[in-house]
Amino acid sequence: MRSTESDRPFEAGPIACAGPSWGAIGMMCLRAAVPRVGRAARLVVRSGHRKSRRVLTLRLPTVWGAVAITYKLTCPLAEQNGLGARVASSAVFFAVGTGLIVHVRRALLRELRQARQVAGAAQSVLLRPLPPRIDGLTVAAAQMSADRGATIGGDLYEAVATEHGVRVVMGDVRGHGLAAIGTAAAVLGSFREAVHDEPELAGVLRRLDRALARHLRERAERDGTVAEEFVTVLLLEIGRDGGLNALNCGHLWPYLLSGTRVEPLSCADPLPPLGPFRLPWDLQPLECGHLLPGETLVLHTDGAEDARDAHGRFFSLPEVLREAARGAPDVVLGAVFTALLNHTGGTPTDDVALLVLRNERQHSATSGTVRPATTHL
Repeated sequence: MRSTESDRPFEAGPIACAGPSWGAIGMMCLRAAVPRVGRAARLVVRSGHRKSRRVLTLRLPTVWGAVAITYKLTCPLAEQNGLGARVASSAVFFAVGTGLIVHVRRALLRELRQARQVAGAAQSVLLRPLPPRIDGLTVAAAQMSADRGATIGGDLYEAVATEHGVRVVMGDVRGHGLAAIGTAAAVLGSFREAVHDEPELAGVLRRLDRALARHLRERAERDGTVAEEFVTVLLLEIGRDGGLNALNCGHLWPYLLSGTRVEPLSCADPLPPLGPFRLPWDLQPLECGHLLPGETLVLHTDGAEDARDAHGRFFSLPEVLREAARGAPDVVLGAVFTALLNHTGGTPTDDVALLVLRNERQHSATSGTVRPATTHL
């Protein structure tokens, strides 16, 4: 979020205008102090608006209640026991009850809209929208939460262009929904800083591991419970020549789309997930060949392949990718989510995140290079 001049903090200090040099400093301090006053004024206005809205919220039920009590106490018709009097009394109280229900419903809808706005703002900060192109790569990404009403869950992804190449993370926090958001935020925040600071991919992974351990330790101290949580993480580095380096901690390997061929990027055994185990002392990224021009990588979480239909059959992600392999990343993304919702009847049981990258670089040193076969380690 870009800060404005009125949102900058200002700490008032002594201002002395004892000559030309001090005059300039005094003018600068005064200019900085003005927005502070404006911000305070806006806060007062907003507070006044909230109070007036609260008064209006209470006034309508009070008026309806006063109408009902006045009718009961002063209207002669309310004291009669005839059928017509009973019908009139029922109509009055029905109208009062209906008015109160409508009022409560409108208040709840207003609160729901505000909650959705807050959730949308949280989503834009945690899983901020990726640009359509990153250093010659076309990108599309989306996440679907299994919790009804939640817009974010325990899946995380990011792609950042750095001087070391395009660095990508795809992760999955144990569990889903609101409980996993804090852990995902800790890992993503560390990744966004580390990718620019660490020249080696192994250094980035170690920074993520330390950030996760610190987050779990602080949460355990705050809540008084031991947080048994782990995160599967896949780190990719795509060089300017399309060279692919990867570090995988318990995550699923992405799929490589080349023409109509769909295959895992690697078959190597991953490292254990982050959290319960220490990282090896000697971390060596796995070289996975090159991402050639026109080829596509599809990173995903296990919610995509573990999804089942009403008969217990698993979702076939490679089959859907094969049908949409020649499409743009956003087309591939739409095809997968549409097929996934149709397969699960619109009710997935786990969070699903997809990140699609297509190499659109026209001039590449790897054009025509034969891809090495993936092997088991």
